[in-house]
Amino acid sequence: MQKDLSSKIIVSVLLVLGLCCATAHAEEFSENNLVFLCFGQSNMEGNAAPESQDYEGISPRFKKMYAANSDGTKMGQWATAKPPLTRNNTGLTPVDYFGRYLIENLDSRYEIRVIVVAVAGCSIKLFDKKNYQSYLSDEGTADWLRNIANDYGGNPYGRLIELAKKAQETGVITGILMHQGETDAYSDDWVNTADKVYKNIISDLDIKTWTAQFLIGEVVNADQNGACSGANSSISKLAGTSSYYHLISSAGCPAGPDNLHFSAQGYRMMGERYGKKMLSILRQRGYVMNSVDITEEDSSEPDDSPVYNLKGQHYYDPVPGIRIINGKKYIFK
Repeated sequence: MQKDLSSKIIVSVLLVLGLCCATAHAEEFSENNLVFLCFGQSNMEGNAAPESQDYEGISPRFKKMYAANSDGTKMGQWATAKPPLTRNNTGLTPVDYFGRYLIENLDSRYEIRVIVVAVAGCSIKLFDKKNYQSYLSDEGTADWLRNIANDYGGNPYGRLIELAKKAQETGVITGILMHQGETDAYSDDWVNTADKVYKNIISDLDIKTWTAQFLIGEVVNADQNGACSGANSSISKLAGTSSYYHLISSAGCPAGPDNLHFSAQGYRMMGERYGKKMLSILRQRGYVMNSVDITEEDSSEPDDSPVYNLKGQHYYDPVPGIRIINGKKYIFK
């Protein structure tokens, strides 16, 4: 009897110690862990092969969470964001240099964390949580596309939400990036579906639009002989539907040989443009910059946020003077 009791005590102590060790190694939540969700098709997936410079100087503060088991990294685990960020056999993506740009310009207290879910050649319908199954089962959908979707459990949108919720345990969803449209961004149906996808993400993660604004990238531009540049009309229309939606121009970003995908340099340029827009949003929200003094009065004129006068009255067409945006004073000239 005494022996049995001693054994139970020992087992209990070991269990407690095990729980303590697990807790000690569990990552704690920090509002300085900024998480960005990224989705789309092949240009978000990454098509150009990374070059030597793309493996150099990657900060440990820039992390990726694979949405599929890939490159020796298990799904759902954070790792330093060396390319590829999406899956094995994918290439450079705008997200590579989006993250690098933010790391370079935000204070060192912040980590940038990205989750990329992208499927080459897919329609926006693949991310419509109510209609993706009918899209995948359609006889016109290629088997290779279905195989990529299967890397995400057959439901890329569902995998994005699953891992985003996991990421919320240790950080804050701070923005949503999309690069999709080569396949089907040629009608109002695409505009409406893409808008619905973003709103579903916001709803399913129980976050607010203004805290996770929508950055929408153009496809390869007409000035680079973009094979699908006509899609940019609908992409621009989508970006114009909300002050929290932002168009990321592809003008001047070099294309690869197929004029459908960006070159490595094109991806770097697009990533930096995504980063610059997000940095301006974060600056307006009071995040601390690496090299820019944030003062109560700022000579720059922020965009997209509601503007008030000193009496709290909403300005729809601000005139010169001191105005209030997100609780801060700005000087409009």
